[in-house]
Amino acid sequence: MKPLNQCHGRCYCPSLCSRRPCRGTIYIYMTNAISEFDQAAYLKIRENVSAFIAKQADLHDSESITLLDIAPQVHAGAKQFFLKSQVDTADIDPLSGADYIIDITRNNAATIPDEMFDLVVCTEVLEHTVQPFAAVDEIFRMLKKGGLLLMTTPFNFRIHGPLPDCWRFSEHGIRALLTKFDSVQITPLEDEDRFLMPIHYTTIAKK
Repeated sequence: MKPLNQCHGRCYCPSLCSRRPCRGTIYIYMTNAISEFDQAAYLKIRENVSAFIAKQADLHDSESITLLDIAPQVHAGAKQFFLKSQVDTADIDPLSGADYIIDITRNNAATIPDEMFDLVVCTEVLEHTVQPFAAVDEIFRMLKKGGLLLMTTPFNFRIHGPLPDCWRFSEHGIRALLTKFDSVQITPLEDEDRFLMPIHYTTIAKK
């Protein structure tokens, strides 16, 4: 524990001091260690992502399918599961080695034509975009008519990299983002100890 003489508005002091010097010593109990809950949540999220993409590959993997995997990063991504499809990758990082170096919050029609892909995989990415509505618009543009967006997003999970980590989308927020799509199917990964506080969502949206 680290004692401080002043909170400077960064604690939840019982006196509600509103940044006035506290009369007593404040003890900061929080450490920068990752909690057991978040370690367990991370494993559940990664397992949920893999199971989701594996199931979709069982349903849709074909030599006729073109797929864009957005920012798989250090994870195996869609290529691990879509063994027959043409899988391309996209990332904003020029050092990523992705097939397309793009910012998905901007129109990239000069690089990727309209309606180019049957499937777009976007796992654990949207929360890191500063303009998620613009990102969804760009994904919609790149998808063929009848194409699918396969998306996953965390909800009850800690701030994480790559920064920035800007948003947490509830089911209602996801539906607001995907209003242009003809159909949206959302599946929560529930936390059995917290009602209406899912750890994670998987989403299938059809253009």
